[in-house]
Amino acid sequence: MKVKDITAVLEEFAPLSVQESWDNSGLLIGSQEDDVTGVLVGFDCTPELVDEAVEKGCNMVVTHHPLIYKGVKRINGQDPVGAAIIKAVKAGVAVYAAHTTADKVIGGVSYDMAAKLGLENVHILEQDAECTGLGCVGEFPRPMTAEEALEHVRKAFGLKVIKHSKPVKGLISRVAVMGGSGGSEIAAAMAAGAQLYITGDISYHNFFTPEGFMVMDIGHFESEVGIVDIFLSKIRKIFPNFAVLKSAVLDGSNPVRYYGIAGPQS
Repeated sequence: MKVKDITAVLEEFAPLSVQESWDNSGLLIGSQEDDVTGVLVGFDCTPELVDEAVEKGCNMVVTHHPLIYKGVKRINGQDPVGAAIIKAVKAGVAVYAAHTTADKVIGGVSYDMAAKLGLENVHILEQDAECTGLGCVGEFPRPMTAEEALEHVRKAFGLKVIKHSKPVKGLISRVAVMGGSGGSEIAAAMAAGAQLYITGDISYHNFFTPEGFMVMDIGHFESEVGIVDIFLSKIRKIFPNFAVLKSAVLDGSNPVRYYGIAGPQS
């Protein structure tokens, strides 16, 4: 098994050609011709994830967020990115990321969110010329009050907390979703007729919403982490007898902690 065999599966699902111009999806460390002993799939390529890969005999890591993103001016062990790069290079671990490539394709991050919510008649929120795009929009199986929608979203994503704007007074039927930082797509959600928009990393002023429209910020990690299982299923379907593992510490890898809900998080 070669690195190129694994990347081919991922790029059949999420082609590098669709990534945003500012993104850095693809093979970040290693060679396409390197032999692969096993693949560990996680969300962020942290030093801990590289350590876990080495411990489990995996010499390839696949994540959603790119390890090398906006440029690296120096590589040392004093920051998490530098430490992860050093560990991966020393151990011969290839590092691959499918970021906006997996955000934009049908069946990717936003479609996973829609599936968790049970949305129907789902389509891309902002479709581009390649028939891909960020976010998607659909309908609840039945209209819900804002309070019912909040509880439905909380259960669907296993959330401890939801930040949200003033609740909509009527019933909510049309819903837009986008994984990760989706504040830039609020206008698109409203233009698509959504009464509710669910995403992460919404800034303060965006919570001042017009009548009949509501936003929910469920967290960046929480909105996107489902893509890990999608990567796993794609690789395992093609290579069912190969060692493709899910990070055992995925649930605790969210860098954001919430205090005062059920006590401090470790």
